[in-house]
Amino acid sequence: MCSKYKVGDCYSFSKTISEYDIYTYAGLSGDFNPMHINLEYAKKSKFKKRIAHGMLVTGLISATLGMYMPGPGTIYLEQNLHFVSPVYFNDTITAKVKIIEILNNKVAKIETSCFNQNGIEVINGIATVLLPISK
Repeated sequence: MCSKYKVGDCYSFSKTISEYDIYTYAGLSGDFNPMHINLEYAKKSKFKKRIAHGMLVTGLISATLGMYMPGPGTIYLEQNLHFVSPVYFNDTITAKVKIIEILNNKVAKIETSCFNQNGIEVINGIATVLLPISK
């Protein structure tokens, strides 16, 4: 099997994180931390307002890997994450992925990151994925 992917391949995907997204994620995950859903509680925090769930935001990395690059059929094997800055309601987040290593034409190490609409990095890490079967 020959890989159709190469080191340096990259892709980005953007989405605005809405209040609906955050409440839906809370319902799906069971994570009703008041930092995400209670404005009065959040006002007393160091952030001064509600923040998005970190794992909701990392879902944009998953969407980028699974839908765009490498694309459908990609399987996560591992992901490390560093949460650098908060994501607030209505922030537009861009997930960026870049292949940094390919092992045996089957597994890729991918640099992953997310930035808000102001270019501030909010998440970074490295993913290891099983590449989809080449066509």
